Amino acid sequence: MHDAPTAAGTPPLSDGGGEREPLSAGLKQRHLTMLGLGGVIGAGLFVGSGAGIAVAGPGIVLSYLIAGALAMLIMRMLGEMSSAMPASGAFSVHAERALGRWAGFSVGWLYWFLLVVVLAVEATGAAQIANGWVPAVPQWGWVLIFMLVFTAANLTAVKSFGEFEFWFATLKVAAIVLFLVLSLLAIFGVLPDTDPVGLSNLTGQGGFLPHGWQGVVSGVLAVAFAFGGLEVVTIAAAESDDPARNVARAVRSAVWRILFFYVGSMLVVVTLLPWSSMQPGKSPYVAVLDSIGVPGAGQIMNVVVFVALLSALNANLYGSSRMVFSLAERGEAPRSLLKVTAGGVPRRAVLSSVAFGFVSVLLNLLWPDTVFLYMLNSVGAVLLFVWGLIAVSQLRLRRQLERTAPEKLTLRMWAFPYLTWTALAAMVAVLVLMLTDDGARPQLLWSAAATGAVLVVAGVRELRARRSGG
Repeated sequence: MHDAPTAAGTPPLSDGGGEREPLSAGLKQRHLTMLGLGGVIGAGLFVGSGAGIAVAGPGIVLSYLIAGALAMLIMRMLGEMSSAMPASGAFSVHAERALGRWAGFSVGWLYWFLLVVVLAVEATGAAQIANGWVPAVPQWGWVLIFMLVFTAANLTAVKSFGEFEFWFATLKVAAIVLFLVLSLLAIFGVLPDTDPVGLSNLTGQGGFLPHGWQGVVSGVLAVAFAFGGLEVVTIAAAESDDPARNVARAVRSAVWRILFFYVGSMLVVVTLLPWSSMQPGKSPYVAVLDSIGVPGAGQIMNVVVFVALLSALNANLYGSSRMVFSLAERGEAPRSLLKVTAGGVPRRAVLSSVAFGFVSVLLNLLWPDTVFLYMLNSVGAVLLFVWGLIAVSQLRLRRQLERTAPEKLTLRMWAFPYLTWTALAAMVAVLVLMLTDDGARPQLLWSAAATGAVLVVAGVRELRARRSGG
């Protein structure tokens, strides 16, 4: 459990390694490692990367380097704080300790809202694929099946969640490794009926930066949010047998490999195929596999995307339930959500997240272009706001830990505080770019409105707490 906030509004740091929360410790190191690797490998990479290539050309490699570097810095910050102070609310708890209750409340509810809204996109996308395979079952029927299966998995034991994610992540990582191997063999002309491709696709058709640096910037906007999901590993670490050690190992093993998978994939795609042949909404992976003669490439990638969507659905159900449980634990959500089963599962927190997830799915099925579109836009840039609070929290907590408990800093942020400030500046730059981009501006404005609403509620709660305390 967490200590109550001090009179100044900032909880002490003394409980980072104290009493364990009433959740089970069913996750093992292999679960966290694969969750760290597979958590950000999803449909955004397998399908959404086509939109990035269309606007940036071969320069998409630089776009992924920039976006991936930012994601790596955020993950390192998360790793530092979570290994020193593991908690089921992770960065929400850290924000409360660093900045006060308003920050923990705001980042926790924003992240919960983000997860349960995006959950609807994942459930609907997976249902569309499954409906193509088995048309006899309607799309809504598949959505219901997926929601029931993963609700049951999250209600039984945390180990069930861990096993699902372990095998999902293993399949995704194996798919990318196999894709990279086949692509490299095709690039060097080793595969049957292939010749070395050289650098013509990188240097022709306008060169490496056909749309200049503006294209690279547009590519960053198109791909940056594909890295969302890495945060769940720090939430899950609190339910492992050795949270501090396990989260540090998971972060160390994940950051470089994630960047390698993303950047490596894009590099082989734009080397093998002309960038101008890419179409938004079409998977560049399918295009590459088709070009090198892999039979049934489209269906193979459909299976991989299907698994990626179910993996994200499972992870979001888990992450949202643990976040709202942590909020309840700190008095920022109804206390009734603190009910925990004998096996250490926060059943009511799971069911509350699932209930809102069902509402999101229903809105997506009934009004995808109106009501749900507004909801989706309202979380479009929330991830950046969450990342920003993570960075600010890390700036403050690192200084406090260095003074009070330096032994807990088993995993340290690189080049502190310079890279933390660099990450903050990069996030501000992305927000400014979104404001100037016609396609991204609505997401930013709706997300800013949602964030403002949560901040107002947090501020009102803070004022009431101070008055009652006085």
